[in-house]
Amino acid sequence: MKDILNISAYRFVALDDPDQWRGAILAQANAAGLRGTVLLAHEGINLFLAGNAQAVRGFLGWLAAQAPFAGIEAKESWSADVPFGRLLVKVKREIIRMNQPTVRPEQARAPAVGARTLARWLDRGSDDTGRPIVMLDTRNAFEVEHGRFRDGVHWDLQRFSDFPAALAERAAELQGKTVVSYCTGGIRCEKAALWMAEQGMDRVWQLDGGILKYFEDTGGTHFDGSCFVFDERTALGPTLAPVETM
Repeated sequence: MKDILNISAYRFVALDDPDQWRGAILAQANAAGLRGTVLLAHEGINLFLAGNAQAVRGFLGWLAAQAPFAGIEAKESWSADVPFGRLLVKVKREIIRMNQPTVRPEQARAPAVGARTLARWLDRGSDDTGRPIVMLDTRNAFEVEHGRFRDGVHWDLQRFSDFPAALAERAAELQGKTVVSYCTGGIRCEKAALWMAEQGMDRVWQLDGGILKYFEDTGGTHFDGSCFVFDERTALGPTLAPVETM
């Protein structure tokens, strides 16, 4: 019976004192019996947590009631067991490391395309203006091996901080197209879309909610394989259930 609720969520928001939030979040998550990882930085929060469904939703409700995190939305999936060994709440320089201080997603969000709209674009092979689409994978190479959007582009990244250099070398292949950056849950593709816009590219979108939200809303059409996740489940299929991996 799959009665363990897993959530992933992030929110780019300016936090003056991430260390202060660390203590409060650790206390709440511990009290709820949750396990997983929460990352905090001056640019916001990123979390992956699992536990009893009522406890998870109670924690998320408490978090959303805190002013900086109001409106935070979580992607949900279910498992038979908690796929994390312990609870970690850490303060980092960035909640997703890019090493580009001019990229400030807590100040302005990149344009986002929803899963159902993207599926419609992929069905027709172009966006609503008739412009061809490129699905640009911003994940690491080992993640791409588990699954990817059909005919999408990936640059064999070893780490996300390699993305700016890869774009500088290969931006020409994206010219004249609508570029949709995508990743697991939305956080990397949001920063990637902002960086591309900063480099002067037009018609750049992020996939809102990443692959996990796309699976939830569309059943995974146009996506081949599974989505790697950073916990003991390893990879999720289009139904958001764990899949067997080699």
